[in-house]
Order: sequence, then structure tokens, then C-alpha cells
Amino acid sequence: MTVRVGIPRGLLYYYYGPLWTEFFESLGAEVVISAETNKKIVEMGVKSTVDEACLPVKIYHGHVKDLMDQKVDYIFLPRLMSVYKNEYICPKFCGLPEMVNHSIRNLPTMIQPTIDFRKSKKDLPKIVEAVGAYFTDDRRKIEWAFTKALENYRQYKTALRQGILPTEALEKKDEKNFELLKSSDKVALLGHPYNLYDAFVSMNLVEKLRGHGLQVLTPESMDVKVMNEKAALMDKKMFWSFGRKILGTAFYAMEQQDIQGIIYLSSFGCGLDSVLADIVERRVRRNSDKPFTLLTLDEHTGEAGMDTRIEAFVDMIKWRRNHENNFSAYGQHLHSY
Repeated sequence: MTVRVGIPRGLLYYYYGPLWTEFFESLGAEVVISAETNKKIVEMGVKSTVDEACLPVKIYHGHVKDLMDQKVDYIFLPRLMSVYKNEYICPKFCGLPEMVNHSIRNLPTMIQPTIDFRKSKKDLPKIVEAVGAYFTDDRRKIEWAFTKALENYRQYKTALRQGILPTEALEKKDEKNFELLKSSDKVALLGHPYNLYDAFVSMNLVEKLRGHGLQVLTPESMDVKVMNEKAALMDKKMFWSFGRKILGTAFYAMEQQDIQGIIYLSSFGCGLDSVLADIVERRVRRNSDKPFTLLTLDEHTGEAGMDTRIEAFVDMIKWRRNHENNFSAYGQHLHSY
């Protein structure tokens, strides 16, 4: 009987999903992805975790519950501490296994490797072998499966840099996006991938912007070298990995004449966003004339209010482009800060 491995469709699934899926499938497992985020999953997540958790973490708990309903044998929930040298992931990711283990009862067997590459990646082979050992004791097969998974992941990242969204790349949909790349109107959309690409969480923000004829630049579609060069403009190194990507994209967008505005999508209760959004907004208002708006999400956010803000932002962009693009969106700065 084929072993069934569940992967929650939340948090860094939109970043590493193809890597994990290909690895487990190459080892002969059946991979079960939780359902797309919906109202039921959000409600299950809210009931399963503490009030102080941010929306993405609450939703992640809901995805774990959904996988339990699908009777999987294992759930893959890595402890992601650091994926780049001298950088960290969000602190809540570090404690996520404990949060889930103590919040949800009767869990199936959890596969919870610790990913900590802050010093080096020398432990990666051991981690891969330990995870693969749940399915086979053939080390060569495990190495082969991981090599295959890495190649699939590289292809996925290449697709993202071409402007294809993670959700489209995961479903092998790229024709619609390819046509939209020709649009001359562009906006930068900043935020964590689990906020940007979960259609329920973001209320289809990307598709709504595209519906207004706008091409959308996200951190995942940025050239890595350019993004890192722009992030290095900070006085101190940004030690949060996704913070570096967000700031690098923001600083790049500020310099590009063809990018008409910048949107930051944040989740209420996110400590990183509270810092990053403030840095971005201050820099944009001080050094750029581009319109900027901050959209904050939680489980109570209504779509009607979100739509109104998006429409007003798009109208402002189009008005400035056609009539008053020589005026700053913020007036003249008399004081620096």
C-alpha cells in the first residue's frame, strides 16, 4: 500500500512546494496537498491556535487539520530556522512544530526536520537522508530523489523569475501571464509569499490588479543579483531572508520609471511586517514620488473594503500617468528622518 504524505498548502509551500513534492513522489510516496484555503480552513485554524498568532500561522493550522481529515500517514512540517548563511526565517517558523504538536490532538506521524543553514549547509545530506529514511533505506535512491527534486525546484524558480506566479507555475499555467507581460503599466507588490499567492488570503489581489491592466512585480519575479544589490543599500545587513527580498524589490521599484506604484500586503500581528512596511513606506515617501499603499489582512478583513482601496489606488496611478505625473504623491519634503 502506498504511503500518503501530507503537505500543508500554507506558509512556504508556495516557495518550496515543488521541491518537497518531487522528492516524496520520487521515493514512491503519494503526496497529498491540503485543499486551497477557504473559510472552513481559516475557521479550523483560528480555533486550533492562540489568538496572538498571525493570520498565516492560523491558516497553516487549518491546513494541518484538513490533511488529518484526508487520512494521511505522515505530515511534513519542517522547522525552518535559516535557509541562507547568516540569515533567519520568521521566529514563528522556528517554533511552528511545537505550536502544531501542542495545539492539535491525534496528529499522524510528523516529519519535522530542522533546517538551519545559518553557518553552513554541510548538514543538508544528513537531513535529506533522515527524511528519506521514512520511505526507504536505499541511500542511493534517496540521493537520486533529491537530485531530481532540486532540478524540478530550479525549473520552478526560473519560471518565477520570468514573471509566472507560483500558483501558475505549480499548475503549469503560464499562457495568460505571458500575454500580460506585454503591459506597460506596472506595480510592485510586496509581501511574504504566503500572503501574496494564497488567493483566499489576498482576496485575489494579483488577479484584480491584472484585471485593471497592470503587470505585477513581486519579490519572487526579481533577478536575485539585482535584488541583493538593492537590499545592500541598507546601512546594516537585513538578517531576515524574506525581509532582504522585500526591501531589495522595494528599492528597485523606487528607481524604475515604468513602475507606477507600490503596494505592501501585510498580515496583522506579523512582527517582521511591522518593521519592513515602515522602512519601505519611509523610503518611498522620502526618495520617490510613487504612490504607496499598505494593505493589512486578518481573519476579519472584508473584501469590499479591500476592493475599494485597490480601485482607488489604481485610479490614482492612471490619473497621475495621464494628467499629473510631474507632481509627487506626497508633496515636498521639508525635513528628513
